[in-house]
Amino acid sequence: MNGTQPYIPRPGERIATPDRFKGSRMAELKIWWREIDRVLLFLILALMAIGTAAVAAASPASANRLSTAEVRLPDLYFYWAHLRWQFLGLIALFGASMLSRDNARRLGILLAAGMLALLFLVPLIGYEVNGAKRWINFGIGLQPSEFLKPGFAIALAWILSWRLRDPNLPVIALVTGFMGIIGVLLMLQPNLGETLLFGGVWFVLILLAGVSVQRIAGLVGAGIAGLTLTYFLYDNARNRIDSFIGGGTAFDQVDLAERTLLAGGWTGSGLWLGVRKMNLPEAHTDYIFSVIGEEFGLLVCALIVLLYLAIVVRVLVRLADEENLFVLLAGAGLATQIVGQAFINILVNLQLFPSKGMTLPLVSYGGSSTIAVCLAAGLLLAVTRRNPFLTRETPGLRAMLQDKLSQDERKRT
Repeated sequence: MNGTQPYIPRPGERIATPDRFKGSRMAELKIWWREIDRVLLFLILALMAIGTAAVAAASPASANRLSTAEVRLPDLYFYWAHLRWQFLGLIALFGASMLSRDNARRLGILLAAGMLALLFLVPLIGYEVNGAKRWINFGIGLQPSEFLKPGFAIALAWILSWRLRDPNLPVIALVTGFMGIIGVLLMLQPNLGETLLFGGVWFVLILLAGVSVQRIAGLVGAGIAGLTLTYFLYDNARNRIDSFIGGGTAFDQVDLAERTLLAGGWTGSGLWLGVRKMNLPEAHTDYIFSVIGEEFGLLVCALIVLLYLAIVVRVLVRLADEENLFVLLAGAGLATQIVGQAFINILVNLQLFPSKGMTLPLVSYGGSSTIAVCLAAGLLLAVTRRNPFLTRETPGLRAMLQDKLSQDERKRT
């Protein structure tokens, strides 16, 4: 002790203290900017920017269609609402993208567990929209399957990554059972489109996990049998498939969407100058691609397709030499989920696929589903983060898998 007394501030006196957190926050932002895939971030933001203009074009059609004699919705009602949802979506996107890979994995697993629990509650406390019970009211309508999508991809990647630690673990049975439970719960709503999307993500991930060709053939056969049963047991699916194959009057919105899409030619009729869009159901959500075709032209539609393809290519390039099996599977699963949904929506608008009631991710108005798809994009950015100055000390994932498969072959022989 030196005999000095500690200084006690007088009441109301402020003590100047160093800002310990400002520097750390700036350092974290610098690390994030250095590690993030800026090309992928640009592609995602470009699609969201196109979506802002597209919802502005589609909003008058949907507002007019949903207006009543008592309540008249403003022409830009859905546009202003979309801006609010996009703002929240951007917070979710950037917040998720700043997570480490481990924290992104933890968040995805928690999402999968929480949304699966809510999916069990949908038949009990959910409410119907357009004949389907898919939403739960928490003050705002929440569709658990939308938030389950990113969690599903990450949870499956996590389970399948156990294969490298112990090839004898029944990971394929576990993820197949998980998929089966989700498929049953979605078909109870009913929701065939989401079931197919989840099935597509599951199939891509088990392919990448190194499943044998014989087992893949068996799974494909089981999938075909399931779709055949769905046709005979699920009236809505049968009606839409029959309409898609032979045409019809009660389920002909796909034909209307295609005619709207082609009405603008290559360069479009111009913003708010489209006419056919006024007859489209769900112009701001399911059929926004057709509105883009009429008002902005087929060239802009082609640009959107190229942007989605660029996301796939960019993710594949980013993951080509990835050493971590979980990261490879999670990145591939999230990219499949986002781009797979996009191409289902586009094929429906082109009359190449039966109507599925699915939005165009990052482009359509979607309410809380806008937050969900932005969260998925943010998690994709998080798992593909990479330190550009980190040197490789291992031979890479391709060599790891080949070595593991050769070990399995030696064990069997």
